[in-house]
Amino acid sequence: MEKQRAPRNQTLTIDDREKDNLQNRFIAATKAMSVSDIINKTFNNDLFAAIDFFPEKSVDLLVIDPPYNLDKDFNGYKFNKSDDDAYINYLESWFPKVIRLLKQNGSLYICGDWKCTSALYRVVSKYLTVRNRITWQREKGRGAKSNWKNCTEDIWFATVSDDYYFDVDSVKMKRKVIAPYKENGKPKDWEETEDGNFRLTHPSNFWDDITIPYWSMPENTDHPTQKPEKLIAKLILASCPVGGLVFDPFLGSGTTSVVAKKLNRNYCGIELNNEYCCWTEKRLEQASEDNSIQGYSDGLFWERNTLNLQKENGKKTPKTSSLELSLFEAGK
Repeated sequence: MEKQRAPRNQTLTIDDREKDNLQNRFIAATKAMSVSDIINKTFNNDLFAAIDFFPEKSVDLLVIDPPYNLDKDFNGYKFNKSDDDAYINYLESWFPKVIRLLKQNGSLYICGDWKCTSALYRVVSKYLTVRNRITWQREKGRGAKSNWKNCTEDIWFATVSDDYYFDVDSVKMKRKVIAPYKENGKPKDWEETEDGNFRLTHPSNFWDDITIPYWSMPENTDHPTQKPEKLIAKLILASCPVGGLVFDPFLGSGTTSVVAKKLNRNYCGIELNNEYCCWTEKRLEQASEDNSIQGYSDGLFWERNTLNLQKENGKKTPKTSSLELSLFEAGK
């Protein structure tokens, strides 16, 4: 039965007529391809069957969000939890094939939770230079009576060589200054405005400003592990130049490709599930009309729930969810 959605629910939906049209937009990899063959394309393939067809040293940035070591149903495609050694063997079965696509100055980000993060490090560090581990806060999650609530995930940052692209200025955050400090009567490292005192801060490896996609947000889909556009935007802006190529081998509902398009980067992704590919193509179509990213405006990332300041100061105001609006108005 079709899901009954509340009037304010903005979760992406696709009817049968749309699906027929969207399926004509993605393709399958069946032979060796050049860079021009893969740019701005969605590939509906099993990763293992397709990855050898992709050109070496063609990608500026890899964003990888593989199945975590959990039992999970991805729209009928089930991934089963295994022991640590088996999960490492699974990673080793595709990771070397994927990273051969990276340019010599390319970078990689790979996502995981607390259960699989050590396995990810072991495999990534075997082939690349690990630069950092980003931990980001998920502001929602199930409680636990006999354990600590899990509300963070990790992203490992690695590069092929010591010569890599990193644009720190593009990922600075605008934060409120609670205790402003002045030197010679003038603000030191902060700005005084009519709306309050603010500082542009360098990004750390702990991110507490991310909002998980929610039913009242236009970016939301029914994908069970969808990553927020704001999260992926930080990775792309920092580690891929404008016009560069971002590749995602586990594309899911298309967030990496969609954000790359919104930020004037080229994209490419592989996804096994046909319906997820349709979601990707519809979101890419919508991105042609609306390139806003929740929590990012006027070239700056804002702290969570600073909606009014974004609206007043952002030259390109993102569409913001009713959830964020309600949270802001409640002062949470």
